[in-house]
Order: sequence, then structure tokens, then C-alpha cells
Amino acid sequence: MLPGVGVFGTGEIANVLVPLLREKGFEVRAIWGRTLKEAKETASSQNVAFHTNVIDEVLLRKDVDLVFIVCQPFLHAEISVKALGIGKHVVCDKPAGLHQMDAMKMVRASQYYPTLISLVNHPLRFLPAFTQMRRCLQDELIGPLAAVALMDVRVQMGTLFPEKYNWMCDAQMGGGALNLVGSVVDLVTFLLQQQAVRVHGVLRSYTKTTAAINGIRQITAPDFCNFQMELSSGTLVTVALHSHTVPAKSFSQEVLVYGSKGHLVVRGGDLFVLKEGQPKEEAVYVDVQDLHFATNNSLLPRPYIKGLCKMVGALKEAFGSRESSWIKAPVSTAATFEDGLYVQAVVEAIRKSNETRQWQRVQLTTDTPLNHDQIIRYGYARMPTM
Repeated sequence: MLPGVGVFGTGEIANVLVPLLREKGFEVRAIWGRTLKEAKETASSQNVAFHTNVIDEVLLRKDVDLVFIVCQPFLHAEISVKALGIGKHVVCDKPAGLHQMDAMKMVRASQYYPTLISLVNHPLRFLPAFTQMRRCLQDELIGPLAAVALMDVRVQMGTLFPEKYNWMCDAQMGGGALNLVGSVVDLVTFLLQQQAVRVHGVLRSYTKTTAAINGIRQITAPDFCNFQMELSSGTLVTVALHSHTVPAKSFSQEVLVYGSKGHLVVRGGDLFVLKEGQPKEEAVYVDVQDLHFATNNSLLPRPYIKGLCKMVGALKEAFGSRESSWIKAPVSTAATFEDGLYVQAVVEAIRKSNETRQWQRVQLTTDTPLNHDQIIRYGYARMPTM
């Protein structure tokens, strides 16, 4: 039996996620929003019976066993840790908090409750083109994985900013292109199975105002990000993320991996290969699958929505076991909280590099938060109230 779901968030992702969950057979039992008005509007539009702006009113519901956290990043750690402590499965959207300390709280909580699902939503891991690319790399279609010399990622998309000012417009809140950086960093790890040693990055905020956002508060979140990563084996990764140079709602994505015997490239949702000696590229995978509901009004790129759809399908399979409450195999390739911590370390190094204009080493924190014991015990204190 599939668990009841509580959704934290009322933005673009929430409005795409709820129909996806229903399509796969999940019952969405509750919607949480920062304000009661936002929660009510989303619950009404998505036909969800219960809504609230109080976190505990969702977490303490007996008919909610799985929570999706797709709200403002500064709340990700708090809700994740509380949910695990009360015995709920957690899927948290990127990023894993605002800083490494937030991510470390989430990691410790997931380690304390290993029988619960605790995943970070990096949907590109589930996009068929990238799962096929990973398999081709493991099968050495373009040479040994260790011999990959270069990976080049280019993403162009329409505006990142909503009609009304919110956290996506604020650099300190993790808004703008930095949200996309995490997905790319995680994708590199997923494909090449390596981590970055040092990085060099440039962040720029070219869009200060829009037609709707032009008052006292201006946009500080970057809409341009170029960075390089040197991986542990010496592989160089170059990344260019732009959102100020193309029309709204447009999206293009190209991910190239150069090996010793050719290259693999994903364009949009299609995978191609050019082997050594071949005159032109050959198609390895062509995406012909369509979504079963309308997404024309969403700012989310279709590859991200398709990856999210596949991830929800994997969760359904994980919870569909009759032998236990859930099985790991269907979601074994999903990003964990540990992966989220690593991504935070890379993003922090990119920020620092932008400030110093120098290469920066990626430093992963191993410190336990000062209030770790209180955070973990919170769950025990709340358990009897269920």
C-alpha cells in the first residue's frame, strides 16, 4: 500500500508534483504553505482536502507517511530532521539547506533513522537519456571511465524569476542560477562517479528588475554562472548556465562527455554517440515519451519534469513491495542526503571562488552541528503525540 503524502510548498514544483503523485497512485493528504492564503490557493487548485501554514500539523497527521519538501531552502533542514524524527519518509528538493551545516543536520538525522527513505530531489538522475549515458560510460562505449578527459555542460533557459518577488530572487536564500548549479554538480557525480577537488567560478546578476519586480527590492540572485571543476582523477568539467539571453520558457541543454574513443552527448532528452573513426553521430536513445498532463504554463524545463516523473515512479515501485514497507533497489540511484552535503560544499566553493577570483578547494565539513542531540531527540519527544 502506498503511503499518504504531505507536500511542503506552493510554488512551481508543488503544482507539477501533486498531479504526478496522483498519476502514480499516491494520495496527497496535505499541503503546507508559508501563509495560509498560499496554502489554501494551492490546495484548492490541486483539490487537496487539508491545508495549513503550520509545519507540525502536516508532520503529525497519521495519514501522512511520506513528505515532499519543495519549499524555501532555509526550511529544508528543519522540516527534514523533524519529519525523520517522527518516523516519516522524506524526499527533499535541492538544495539541502542553505549551508553545509544545514546539510550535515540532514545527514546525521538520516543516519540516525536508516530504515526511512531520505532522498534529495535531483531529477536528472532519472531522466532516461542520462541513465543510458551512465550505462554507456560503465560499458566503456567511448573508452575506460577513468580515461574521460573532459565534460562540457551548457544550459540555457528562460527567466528563473517569478512574477512576484520571492526567495528565488534572493542570492542569500539560494535563488537564481545557484539552484541549477546543484543539479549539474550532482549530475557530474552520477555520470562519472567522481567528486570535485577544486573549482573556479563566476557568478553574475544581469537581471536586476523585471516588469513586475521593480520596486525597492531588486533581484540579487545570479542569472549567469560559469564554472570549472577539476575532479579527483584530473578530469576537467566546464559548465555554462545562462538564463538572461533567451526568451521566457525556452530551454536547451547539452551535456558532452569526451572519452579516449569518442564522445557521448545528451541534447534535451536525446542521447547520441560519436565513436572514433565514425563520420557522424549515431542516436543511442531518442525521447519519444510524453507526459500525461499539461505543463505548458510551468517554468520548470520538461527534462526536469520528466525526471521527476520517473523518480515518483521509482518511489511507487519502492513502496509497492509486499515483503516489507519499502525496498531500496528502485531508488538506489537517487541522490542521498550525503550527496546533498557534497553538492553544498561545491556550491560554497564556487561562491568563494567568485569572491576571490581564484581556484578554491572543495572542503567537505565533518563537524556535527552544536545542537545535534536536541535535533535528533526532537523526534522521540513528538512520537507519543501521534
